[in-house]
Amino acid sequence: MNFLWVTINVKDMEESLNFYQEILGLKLNRKLNPLPGTEIAFLGNGGTEVELIRNVQNGKPQYGNDISMGFSVKSLDEEIKRLKKTGVKDIQGPFQPNPTIKFIYITDPNGVKIQLVESAT
Repeated sequence: MNFLWVTINVKDMEESLNFYQEILGLKLNRKLNPLPGTEIAFLGNGGTEVELIRNVQNGKPQYGNDISMGFSVKSLDEEIKRLKKTGVKDIQGPFQPNPTIKFIYITDPNGVKIQLVESAT
């Protein structure tokens, strides 16, 4: 069994596409409009993808703090500098629970927690 994608219902497709492409650097792999009022986009850089769904009939999506998506970065310090330049203000951390890993959290436009992780292995 292979993990294919994680689905996020979004309130604004363009705002979410901008975040995942410009802030996280994911590539737009495909975009669909299967039904009137429904947009679907798949993003990723190989392997598991992020699926964004916007359905105008659904209300504003709500996500809690109990789930996050993790992305690896080469240098957390450089990533923090880059994020601040792009205007990201909700940076939490860095946290370093042990000598081999440190990470920060940011939040996507829909309230999904994103963990950016630097591994020292």
